[in-house]
Amino acid sequence: MSLSAAEEDSAQEIHLPADIDWEMLDKSKFFFLGAALFSGVSATLYPVVVLKTRQQIAQSQVSCLKTAFSMVRLEGFRALYRGFGTSLMGTIPARALYMAALEITKSNVGTATVRLGFPEPTAAAIANAVAGLSAAVAAQLIWTPIDVVSQRLMVQGGDNLKISNASPCKYLNGIDAFRKILNVDGPKGLYRGFGISILTYAPSNAVWWASYSVAQRLVWSGIGCYFYKKDDENSENGVNTFRPDSKTVMAVQGVSAAMAGGVSALITMPLDTIKTRLQVLDGEENGRRGPTIGQTVRNLVKEGGWMACYRGLGPRWASMSMSATTMITTYEFLKRLSAKNQEGLT
Repeated sequence: MSLSAAEEDSAQEIHLPADIDWEMLDKSKFFFLGAALFSGVSATLYPVVVLKTRQQIAQSQVSCLKTAFSMVRLEGFRALYRGFGTSLMGTIPARALYMAALEITKSNVGTATVRLGFPEPTAAAIANAVAGLSAAVAAQLIWTPIDVVSQRLMVQGGDNLKISNASPCKYLNGIDAFRKILNVDGPKGLYRGFGISILTYAPSNAVWWASYSVAQRLVWSGIGCYFYKKDDENSENGVNTFRPDSKTVMAVQGVSAAMAGGVSALITMPLDTIKTRLQVLDGEENGRRGPTIGQTVRNLVKEGGWMACYRGLGPRWASMSMSATTMITTYEFLKRLSAKNQEGLT
């Protein structure tokens, strides 16, 4: 979300493009274009997610490059996209639900907080945090089963990584994996790790969207003015007015998103590692039941100390930063393409 009001001090005023809320969007165009754009983003970043997952479930620390070369050499290049079809099929409806929950909540909470008398920057941060939280909870209803199936497919063929307690089942494709997991574990098997997914993604999204709002303001107030084009015609009462062009706005959005994504990745990494292991590994100690959170944590600490919880941090940091940058710039671009009144955006 770009800043909706001008930032100003005693010497300058910064005019940013108008923000676009839920009521201003053409919903059919928004969801159709969103599915196409975010499918492309998912395809670009998917190999990094596969590498992160492989590292998280390995019994010993393996570098990202070594994991990648080993996969390509032993399993072929297609291994980097194993499970992508399943992931994409779930990502489209999950992303649609995420965007709808995000925009509706952000619009309503933003209006309510302003009416309660909160300053605009505080209201924006609160609205973004609550919207990110609600969007993550809603999307996990679809994402968790897709995560379980796609991650099972991702690690298939990773015998060279000495994966502990890996599922003995071999899956032909996503449908076959879905059917076998359902037959062995029932519906609970598809929602394994749902609770910790909520604990991972809901706070992460709240922190990310709030941090993104704050980061944008810091970037604009700190270094943004050096890239603005001065508009002499609008210089009144000793106040210089600046109007950043679209490229500058996009650059600031990208930098702010990367900052927020990096911080979020670092904070939530241990929870993500535990979640991945819960969803992928089988619990031999429990018979047919999956491992508990406590058992998963004990196994991780036994294998490599507390730092084992940060296995895959490099790929996840890169993935979340790149994903955040491409996501937010694509998302803002999508909202502008989907606006009902294109003339009123400048």
